[in-house]
Amino acid sequence: MRCGKCHEAGFVLIGMFMLIMLSGLFMAQASMRWQTQALREREQELLKVGLAYRDAIGRYYNQTPGVIKTFPPTLEALQEDTRFPTPRRFLRKGYLDPITQREGWGLVIAPSGGIMGIYSLSDKAPFKTKGYRGELQHLNDKRYYGEWYFVYVPPAVAASASGL
Repeated sequence: MRCGKCHEAGFVLIGMFMLIMLSGLFMAQASMRWQTQALREREQELLKVGLAYRDAIGRYYNQTPGVIKTFPPTLEALQEDTRFPTPRRFLRKGYLDPITQREGWGLVIAPSGGIMGIYSLSDKAPFKTKGYRGELQHLNDKRYYGEWYFVYVPPAVAASASGL
């Protein structure tokens, strides 16, 4: 003889286990989507910050007093350029690397000295690896963020490198 209430309790227990399992799967899926979205946002932030540093280095270089142009000796020089009677700011503040979430950048040193560019110290694979155009086309097919260089190349150097 079977207990009717025991039989119903078994179905309720199985139903609860199924509900817990489905909610766990839903949460895992939501977590993956959130993680992907966060990576996309950090990648966009890296582009924004990298271009800001590159442009600031370009302004520092082009506004060098005198005939011989120089690159900044440090990234901090972009925040306060003391070569002028009134210090100039080419960058409002120093930025964290959006991918590593830490201070510190890889530095591209110019042949004549000084910093001509930066890159992330991350070895993570980028989310977007194709479809970059224009000034960012050099980012296509890069395997990790450490290959994303943001370098200021003076126009005279760029023209001679392209054979003009």
